[in-house]
Amino acid sequence: MLTFLGFAMIATFLVLIMMKKMSPIAALVLIPALFCVFAGKGAHLGDYVIDGVGKLAPTAAMLMFAIVYFGVMIDVGLFDPIVRGILRFCKADPVRVVVGTAVLAAIVSLDGDGSTTFMITVSAMYPLYKRLGLSLVVMTGVAATANGVMNTLPWGGPTARAATALKLDASDIFVPMIPALAVGLLFVFGLAYVLGLKERRRIGKLVLPGAEEPASGQAPEPAEERLLVATTGSADAGTATTGSAGSASDSTSVSVPASGAVTSGSAAQEDGFQGLDPRRPTLRPRLYWFNAGLTVALLTAMITELLPIPVLFLLGAALALTVNFPHMPDQKARIAAHADNVLNVAGMVFAAAVFTGVLSGTGMVKHMADWLVDAIPEGMGPHMALVTGLLSLPLTYFMSNDGFYFGVLPVLAEAGAAHGVSPLEIARASLVGQALHMSSPLVPAVYVLVGMAKVEFGDHTRFTVKWAALTSLVVLGAGMLFGII
Repeated sequence: MLTFLGFAMIATFLVLIMMKKMSPIAALVLIPALFCVFAGKGAHLGDYVIDGVGKLAPTAAMLMFAIVYFGVMIDVGLFDPIVRGILRFCKADPVRVVVGTAVLAAIVSLDGDGSTTFMITVSAMYPLYKRLGLSLVVMTGVAATANGVMNTLPWGGPTARAATALKLDASDIFVPMIPALAVGLLFVFGLAYVLGLKERRRIGKLVLPGAEEPASGQAPEPAEERLLVATTGSADAGTATTGSAGSASDSTSVSVPASGAVTSGSAAQEDGFQGLDPRRPTLRPRLYWFNAGLTVALLTAMITELLPIPVLFLLGAALALTVNFPHMPDQKARIAAHADNVLNVAGMVFAAAVFTGVLSGTGMVKHMADWLVDAIPEGMGPHMALVTGLLSLPLTYFMSNDGFYFGVLPVLAEAGAAHGVSPLEIARASLVGQALHMSSPLVPAVYVLVGMAKVEFGDHTRFTVKWAALTSLVVLGAGMLFGII
């Protein structure tokens, strides 16, 4: 009964948010509360919720202060050089923009924190996507999938959990997996290229303002409002006007709204399109190396586990605000500027605590996992590594990493050991589902991504799940091909 209710609760949640019948926060709270009553355990709902909130409170605190910290670092210009480099590469070609999104997300993912990756990637790329009229779900999908592959780094969480659960060395799990993960990352870059081609066919190849002279007799449009679309693409109906017969390259002039871009003044600088306003008053160029050093020290402390991550971000945010904005009104203004993101993400996390609390407290998670393990045919015993890899896709999507690695993985490892399958192979196979896991509604970081990108969670889910699942299968196939799994 609990197995059926668990699957029904998850299915109901996904259907309602993808059909936009409920907001994610409402669905995360009301649906599990209803199913808790169906399970006959409504009297314990309060205990389940408090338990879930207690477990996720450190995550909520970490996200709150991480948003403030990295928001301040973006405000003061720490990431401007990286952004300018990516934007120079992207120019105004949709293919380059989407590939650049994947590259940026993969690079920033080296810190092992998904929230950090999404904040930096969206802050850098969102203005460019808005200015060029590209699909924002392409941005969120590519960023989440690239981060999911990189989430397997030993300090990212899943590898450490697998090592702990099976009493193995994390390096013995991760290092042999590098070739398969590299194939997965290359697949993400290839996917980004294909999605970029689709976007180019939809809107055309764009030319930055000032890159092409207007036709003779044609009045130039304001630089910050005008982009040129080549004849290979098509513009949205109602926005395109046919250029004059003598126009260069027979181009079609399309006005692209500047809303959503954080540029001010002319968008055409000597070094190309500026995604972040190079003249914003919050810049602190004299403190650049202090901020860079503080960020490196913070990330180093995270990796070495000097202090709990929420404490590190709390201290880092307080220090960053005090040094960069010593005057109280300026500090209040910076906190207020990022308050929307903080409130949205913290609300999502605590709402997700209801969902996870009910899943765990009622025993639905355990019954679902046991049912799946029992459903494995006896003849599949010698192939338990493959089975583990396939199960990691749905289980890490519908469960937390803690639930999967500490609750299900030991059972799968025992079943594999009975048929001579090494625990190391089981542990490596358990990592392949992380590309899909990063878009799970139970992952707090995904709400940072969709919130900052102003994308509906249901739209992100519909677009991303198929590509993320395919990426996970590519990693699994490469692992088997190389003899790693």
